[in-house]
Amino acid sequence: MVRFTAVGLRYPSPDGATGPEALADLTFTLPEGSFTWLLGASGAGKSSLLRLMHLALLPTRGELEVLGERVRRERRAALPALRRRIGVVFQDFRLLPYLSAFDNVALPLRLAGRSEASLRPDVTEMLRWVGLQGKELALPQQLSGGEQQRIAIARAVVTRPALLVADEPTGNLDSYQARRLLALLTQMNRLGTTVVVATHSEDLVAQFAAPALVLEEGRVVHHG
Repeated sequence: MVRFTAVGLRYPSPDGATGPEALADLTFTLPEGSFTWLLGASGAGKSSLLRLMHLALLPTRGELEVLGERVRRERRAALPALRRRIGVVFQDFRLLPYLSAFDNVALPLRLAGRSEASLRPDVTEMLRWVGLQGKELALPQQLSGGEQQRIAIARAVVTRPALLVADEPTGNLDSYQARRLLALLTQMNRLGTTVVVATHSEDLVAQFAAPALVLEEGRVVHHG
């Protein structure tokens, strides 16, 4: 479950002073196991909201609860364990160019201390799940944009996250690859993961009816 209560977020201004609120008075709840579209024009605050959800940022006011745990600035030491339960898919993939497809997907498991013997079957299965068996040794630059995005998906879900957030994941994909990506995300949701997807694609939203959270100038204008 994800719960925002009167959450506000300010970024510091270049001169060090407090800037205007990028997000204001956000109050909503996403039930456990739900799938939610995050919609809004460019600059509405979608990426900032997702960064709060995956704990890259902390709110400057209000209360934030992620996966049943209250997020507190004074308890920063508890955040790494909570972040490990969250998968993130970035629009720009953020694959490490010097690592193979296998090693990019294996990275979060290695960072969590998993042994090579125990992680290998999981990574191999995840690459098969996204349709990239046989590409284990390929470097990101040797893969197409759609293949790179599927590697990013595999990396995000290999830890079996309780929450998966995706920021414009189809922005660099053609319509076929976008539909394939949506199928992977909805399958994760059916397996019990709470999924939040930010998108500009009306076609994608039309293909999968789900509740939507709509932002406008940093405020929620619709939820449901």
